[in-house]
Amino acid sequence: MALDERKGVWKSGKGRGRTHTKGRQLDDRAWDEVRALLGDAPRDRDMLIEFLHLIQDAYGHLSAAHLRALAEEMRLSMAEVYEVASFYAHFDVVKEGETPPPALTIRVCDSLSCELAGAQALKAALEDGLDASQVRVLRAPCMGRCDTAPVLELGHNHIDNATVEKVEAAIAADDTHAHVPDYEVLETYKKSSGYDALLKLRDGGDWEAVQAQITDSGLRGLGGAGFPSGTKWSFVRGNAGPRYLAVNGDEGEPGTFKDRYYLERTPHLFFEGMLIAAWAVEAARCYIYMRDEYPAVLEILRREIAALEQAGIVEPGYVELRRGAGAYICGEESAMIESIEGKRGLPRHRPPYVAQVGLFGQPTLVHNVETLHWIARICREGPEVLNATEKNGRKGLRSYSVSGRVAQPGVYLLPAGSTITDIIEAAGGMAEGHVFKAYQPGGPSSGLLPASINDVPLDFDTLQPLGTFIGSAAVVVLSDQDRARDAALNMLRFFEDESCGQCTPCRVGCEKAVKLMQQDSWDQPLLEELCTAMADASICGLGQAAPNPIKLVIEHFKDEV
Repeated sequence: MALDERKGVWKSGKGRGRTHTKGRQLDDRAWDEVRALLGDAPRDRDMLIEFLHLIQDAYGHLSAAHLRALAEEMRLSMAEVYEVASFYAHFDVVKEGETPPPALTIRVCDSLSCELAGAQALKAALEDGLDASQVRVLRAPCMGRCDTAPVLELGHNHIDNATVEKVEAAIAADDTHAHVPDYEVLETYKKSSGYDALLKLRDGGDWEAVQAQITDSGLRGLGGAGFPSGTKWSFVRGNAGPRYLAVNGDEGEPGTFKDRYYLERTPHLFFEGMLIAAWAVEAARCYIYMRDEYPAVLEILRREIAALEQAGIVEPGYVELRRGAGAYICGEESAMIESIEGKRGLPRHRPPYVAQVGLFGQPTLVHNVETLHWIARICREGPEVLNATEKNGRKGLRSYSVSGRVAQPGVYLLPAGSTITDIIEAAGGMAEGHVFKAYQPGGPSSGLLPASINDVPLDFDTLQPLGTFIGSAAVVVLSDQDRARDAALNMLRFFEDESCGQCTPCRVGCEKAVKLMQQDSWDQPLLEELCTAMADASICGLGQAAPNPIKLVIEHFKDEV
């Protein structure tokens, strides 16, 4: 047969030919499997991460064949699908010829609270005692259960106060799914005037009057930044629609678990606050971004969104739940928006701000879960629910996530003027045999303060003169049995793992800091120079705040470094 008569043969260079196009070939079987999983769902670009979750959940990993089929189905390049799948920690990308991971994965939390409770020894014992071909044991960042440290996740089942024996018993019982706690369902919430405030506002309410109430209460953003909550509304409304509301439920700051605490008990206070805020800015749709480390919360939200739709409180599809995939950086609001759009969670350069150019290029109101919880309470009970409480010259209430060397770790709702002494007292005092030495006032981004600084209110604006801040009010208490330098190293290792890699000061700075901090004696001038470069030149708050543990340990714990 003459060469020009052969079908599907391309000449490519001298004497060479190929029978197919370049790149990974589409496997018909994998394509059928992907289409079966996606069903009738619209193949919209922003659904990429949701579809990756479907494949990961069904097959336990993301094979190259399935990624190629998904790219074909969504009319995306293979490179685009691969870069998203490989960005997130909870996706297991398996190339051709590689062995898929075992069917069961154990993620052992190694955040500061869990490390204090023996997480490293637990991980080593599990690795020694379990068959690696059947069970994979990984270290993982904070799971938002610091009050029951050490914690691990067996499949999607969180085991609190974990031991090897508990893990072996759960594996034997095939107990690998999330346990949904008892919570207040829609009908119960409605019996106590739930959604009355929302329905009244929808029936002719004045958004500016509600904004004035929020401002009068003193409510500020409770995700960490502390921006006045009501002020955001006018910023967003000042831009032409359609507008969106995005809920930041990516509670990834180690030591923080207040949002999970409230959502597992009273989710409809959050929902009502969200819908009031959406009404105030005339949002065309609400997106809830919830971290994948909270499988029970995700199930609660799915159930109750369906209940709200069935009750006619929201139109079907008005509230969309989006599932994170293991990336701390997505707690930064613009990175979260990128993730909701189905992309890598890379923080955007600002300006423009998300109130102007947010989701899908439209004005977007971003609120934290607990902020919306309080918006509902303010609309139901008035601004005095917050501003009537005063202590040490500070007004309001704060939900402190307290863990570490205290007798009773947990979430404590206390006056915003509370000091570390008040917080430890609320948590039952120090754990038996431990003497108070230091504390983390607001997650690893806030660094460490010594026990001698015990009379400063842990609130917005009070800690900045000390070189730190309240952040998400994640308080971790250390004792005389702990070393501050080890705690700081734990924090910097976390930042090293979680840096998105977009900017050099953060990506390289965290790595170099960890290496310097592992030395017996710290090179303080070099570390201080590194801290300055990271704080001044990083794109977002991760790199800007990562030096805080280093700077505060050098300042307050000189004898250790």
